[in-house]
Amino acid sequence: MNDIPSETGLDRRAFMRTFTAVGLGSTLLPGVLWARVAEGAELTTDTIACAEEIAGVQLEPEQREMILQDVQEQRQQLEALHAVSIPNEVPPALLFSPLIPEAARAAAPARGKPVRSRVALRARPGNLEELAFAPVTELSEMLRRRRVTSTELTRMYLDRIRRYDPALHAVVTVTEERALRQARAADQEIARGRYRGPLHGIPWGAKDLLAVRGYPTTWGVGVYRDRVVDEDATVVQRLDAAGAVLIAKLTLGELAWGDVWFGGMTRNPWNPEQGASGSSAGVGSATAAGLVAFGIGSETLGSISSPSTRNGVTGLRPTFGRVPKTGAMALSWSMDKLGPMCRSAEDCALVLDTIHGADGQDSSAHDAPFRWDARVSPRQLRIGYFQSAFERDEAQYPTKRFDLAVLDVLRSLGATLIPVEVPEVPYNTMSIILGAEAGAAFDEYTRTGLVDQMVRQGRNTWPTVFRAARFIPAVDYINANRVRTMAMQRWAELFRNLDVIVTPTFAPNQLLATNLTGHPAAILPNGFREDGTPVSITFLGDLFGESKMLAVAHAYQAATDFHRRHPTLPVSG
Repeated sequence: MNDIPSETGLDRRAFMRTFTAVGLGSTLLPGVLWARVAEGAELTTDTIACAEEIAGVQLEPEQREMILQDVQEQRQQLEALHAVSIPNEVPPALLFSPLIPEAARAAAPARGKPVRSRVALRARPGNLEELAFAPVTELSEMLRRRRVTSTELTRMYLDRIRRYDPALHAVVTVTEERALRQARAADQEIARGRYRGPLHGIPWGAKDLLAVRGYPTTWGVGVYRDRVVDEDATVVQRLDAAGAVLIAKLTLGELAWGDVWFGGMTRNPWNPEQGASGSSAGVGSATAAGLVAFGIGSETLGSISSPSTRNGVTGLRPTFGRVPKTGAMALSWSMDKLGPMCRSAEDCALVLDTIHGADGQDSSAHDAPFRWDARVSPRQLRIGYFQSAFERDEAQYPTKRFDLAVLDVLRSLGATLIPVEVPEVPYNTMSIILGAEAGAAFDEYTRTGLVDQMVRQGRNTWPTVFRAARFIPAVDYINANRVRTMAMQRWAELFRNLDVIVTPTFAPNQLLATNLTGHPAAILPNGFREDGTPVSITFLGDLFGESKMLAVAHAYQAATDFHRRHPTLPVSG
């Protein structure tokens, strides 16, 4: 095995150094073989021997001869596979469900009308822009009581987009014609006494990975800047049916990573020198800046959590499968989630009440019931907190004082907090799941060279991740998902005696773990640094346990005012 024939044109040690330098030396890499073939190497037993060296597998010469024919047949199969054009929205036949057998119960209560908190009816302000930062709970009452019209609100938000977005870069496309048409229809219906519910007439924005008929859906990349998908995503259809008014498609980092897109960097309205974080950058920035009343974002691994934190908004990452993804860009079929980013936890509950449930098209979507009840008190629930995460040294945990204050508020509300820990599972070993699925989702995009036109190149960017994904073995992808099952079992045990868990948003392993297990999270502001930028705390719920999780978040927000603060906005010169 150590004697690789010189006629292969390969130097064994140089070959090993190359792959060791990029951190792949000890990993099984079936892609090594095909990479060598793509470079012009002939498919022979010697080429197989080179791949063995990287793979850590040792075969006898006669074994190599026997598998050579199989490998040659595999090459033909791969070439045939590459010739098939697979639309992004087509999922693999193997579907992920967060529900292990013992957790296959609905954590939410039975269906029923939402029970909202009481909201004092605001007087109509002399300047409508005073409503730009009002939560949906207040705007909906003003609309229902006809203190303001949807057309007035829509024009006010559109004017703010024109004035402030040149500095924030949060909007890809303004859907003005559609919005004004919807707003006029909402006003007419409300005037006739047909009130559809709390989102009727409310202007909102969609992350630009959601298809909207008649408007570009860019996914944040320049090659798609003019592409129009001839359909409305399911969440868009459901919000249309609720009478909500779509006024803009909002930015996302290229193919849902970061805050850089083909139009530049989306900015944090609290500090325009900062990016808005991502990938739901535009949703976070526009909501915080009062350009929309709420937005719909998505998370695969932090894309709601991070921009909610950076921009000081309240984000809801629902249970995996709670909201159908039909009409949304697929990045990772087993990790993608759609959810609202709003001004309050109750706003998130009202939006979730509209968009959740199976649609008959997304086979991963569940029809578990959801019922919002704002009366639920923390003292009625079993609330845990990740003790060691809160006890870390401040040098590695600069938001410690803000997070500890959250525990004090919850105790003052009557909560008995139970110390628990993040279940011990080798979470990092599962990171390849996202890489493999993202690589598959954009394999043709990578092979045809479109990936070379992305703005961000180099380490820790999609082009590199997509290329590296071809080196992930199918065996290891499957085994990583088996470890995932172990993680799901540990988290099911953890939640057996808990309803909600409080955690620092970026506690070790928390974000990766819960995105892999599919658990829901509510991310909300809990303070401001000395430079005026917001920080966040996260509440976790059991699978399909958003109602209890959001009830705790709502109670916390009723006792604090961080979510009601808003930035002073920059105006482009």
